[in-house]
Amino acid sequence: MRQSFWHRVDQLARGVTPFALSLLLVVLSLVPLRLPGFSPVTPWVTLIAVYFWTLHRPDLLPIGAVFLLGLFADLVGGGPLGVTSLALMAAQAVVKAQRRHILPHPFIVQWVIFAIAALLAEALLVVLHVLAYAQAVDPDPALFQALMTLACYPPVAWLFVQAQRAFLRTA
Repeated sequence: MRQSFWHRVDQLARGVTPFALSLLLVVLSLVPLRLPGFSPVTPWVTLIAVYFWTLHRPDLLPIGAVFLLGLFADLVGGGPLGVTSLALMAAQAVVKAQRRHILPHPFIVQWVIFAIAALLAEALLVVLHVLAYAQAVDPDPALFQALMTLACYPPVAWLFVQAQRAFLRTA
């Protein structure tokens, strides 16, 4: 049976929803939060997106899309090219490998596992920045960013669940 043009457009739109939402979060994350005593730090919402979609709909956020998200974040954020991509792809690979063990657990356990993943991804990002800049990097902003990312996981995950229910139920 041949699908109509609009049905194919609908399927395409549903298929790019996780990438589009993740890209939107990259753009929104460019707005730094100014807190006294800290350099501008924002939650790493792209990591939240990669973790959530890899856990719940890995078919809709392939490794190439994760690479592009990281590359875009580096381009617009002014970081060394490829560093964010590498950290996000490493996080995705770990989550994908452990997906069947993580998914059956309740949200609170998934959140704790995300906390571990966020700390490890931030540590990798610090190491990659040290290698890219060939100089020591202060780890305090990275730790603070990991904590802010952890605090932002529940509301962002809730938004993703709502998007999944609204747009991806038949995808």
